[in-house]
Amino acid sequence: MSETSSDTRARLRRSARLSAVQALYQMELSGTGARAVVKQFRDHRFGHDGEPGEYIEADEDFFEDLLAGVVRAQDDVDKLTASTLKEGWKLSRLDATVRAILRAGGYELLRRDDVPTRVVINEYVDIAHAFFEGPEPAFINASLDAFAKAARPGGDAAPGS
Repeated sequence: MSETSSDTRARLRRSARLSAVQALYQMELSGTGARAVVKQFRDHRFGHDGEPGEYIEADEDFFEDLLAGVVRAQDDVDKLTASTLKEGWKLSRLDATVRAILRAGGYELLRRDDVPTRVVINEYVDIAHAFFEGPEPAFINASLDAFAKAARPGGDAAPGS
């Protein structure tokens, strides 16, 4: 069975989201800027037809929008994320990977009205499962759901909420 254009788009965006989380993590740890990290991913991690080697196939423009968007909107995203955390919790205390996931998902919920809430939350919970086996995916689900309710009042809720 061949992949539909919608399936292809979803698969490429899924790869872009995972790559964006990895890039955000890398940026936080290394202090490297978004432009340099985008170039590094485009030059060394994303492949093109006929290129030898192991490469990731991703929606590179979506990836770049996620990175640049998180950087542009980080203050707004971080403030809203912090407001959804339980009392006594600080964004700075969270694991760097969790922060990267929440920032990317938060940016999409805040600035990408073209992506349904349910899709954003599901995608980033799936990414959390790729990195964590403990309570983190449930934490990310709850955090992004609360973020979505604040950022998109009247929007669709997370699955199971």
